[in-house]
Amino acid sequence: MKIGGLEKLSLLDYPENISAIVFTQGCNFRCKFCYNPMLVWPSDKKNKKGLSFIKEKDLFLFLKSRLNRLDGVVISGGEPTIYKDLPEFIKKIKDLGLLIKLDTNGTNPEMLNSLWQEKLIDYVAMDLKAPWEKYLKVVNRKIDCRLIKKSVKLLIDNKIPHEFRSTLVPTLHDSEDISKMGQAIKGANAWYLQKFIPSDNLLDSEFSKIKAFNDRKMKEFAKIGKKYVKNCQARGLN
Repeated sequence: MKIGGLEKLSLLDYPENISAIVFTQGCNFRCKFCYNPMLVWPSDKKNKKGLSFIKEKDLFLFLKSRLNRLDGVVISGGEPTIYKDLPEFIKKIKDLGLLIKLDTNGTNPEMLNSLWQEKLIDYVAMDLKAPWEKYLKVVNRKIDCRLIKKSVKLLIDNKIPHEFRSTLVPTLHDSEDISKMGQAIKGANAWYLQKFIPSDNLLDSEFSKIKAFNDRKMKEFAKIGKKYVKNCQARGLN
């Protein structure tokens, strides 16, 4: 497992739990508005920002030293499910008595199902990037959306504790898209709409010039989302 980062304490990322966040290196998407470009590129490429990997041995020494303070571990990325050894890695964490929240883009439903059946995950946060017909434009990669649809169905039908998340960008999303995305995850537990915030540290620097949706528009999007899911909220509001 290539570990590209560690946040030692989070009170927000795992609902109702105190967690540490482990960031895996590498992603099969190339979303131009991604906030973590250093975690996107494959691990066999030299990272221009000088990303230093964390050894598994050191990670587990840290986790063992925090067992009385942490409830769980969030495994994020990049995209964790691109690693075949993810189940083995998670099992080592579960053996410490810690809960696991997995952040994923949903492109590996087979692994997601296996992790759930083996009781290796306790909560899943899945990104929903766009309506199916716009996925290529948004993620900048040819993706078989049937795989993502399987992951959506798996989470909802099996009542796996979950949430969906969507970062909304003015040049990529509009009200009609929100409605289509809502239909795609109809019946989900929760859907969080995250306001895109321009930054100098994006995968594509051109996106730093884009002005974010205002709070009023984000609230309108959340109102649309509430037609389809149990709980839809806009995040990142002023």
